[in-house]
Amino acid sequence: MTPPAGPPGAPAEGAQVWDAVLFDRDDTLVVDVPYNADPARVRLMPGAREAVGLLRERGVATGVVSNQSGVGRGLLTPGDVRRVNRRADALLGGLDVWVFCPHAPGEGCACRKPAPGLVLRAARRLGVAPERCAVVGDIGADVAAARAAGARGVLVPTARTLAEEVAAAPHTAPDLLSAVLELLAAVRPERVAARPARPGGEAR
Repeated sequence: MTPPAGPPGAPAEGAQVWDAVLFDRDDTLVVDVPYNADPARVRLMPGAREAVGLLRERGVATGVVSNQSGVGRGLLTPGDVRRVNRRADALLGGLDVWVFCPHAPGEGCACRKPAPGLVLRAARRLGVAPERCAVVGDIGADVAAARAAGARGVLVPTARTLAEEVAAAPHTAPDLLSAVLELLAAVRPERVAARPARPGGEAR
């Protein structure tokens, strides 16, 4: 991961405690299938289950913050998204919160990344401060949403990540598991308490 200069308002490095790690969904936790409405097509990204499991073992809350513009475009229903999310949640062993933006680009909502709405909503549902959250994703909008919310953004590039997004990201990791291991290195041992798995948790 690139040098760890935390976001404004974050505790100093070495004292940082991540209360939650929030993930983008497509091409971060699951293989991207554009506008997917079929739970049977859900496949996990390499290291995704292991990464979520490590966070759970260390007592760090987990969640998903995902743009799903297919709803706003009329290609999906909110129910389709929830069914796909529930399948992903089951494969991952259960996360603590799932939130998504159903709006199409240009609708001017406050939730579609790079706006901070999804990150702020997930933090509220988890009962944690946004600056105690890290957001892991594969495009610049994920990092920008984290920054706008006061959280730390970590970019895990994939084939669709633009070179300029990588260059602009303050923190990067070569893969999902590496990103989580680096974040866990900043969790104080005294606060570690395993979180129970939440199979079938509502993908809201």
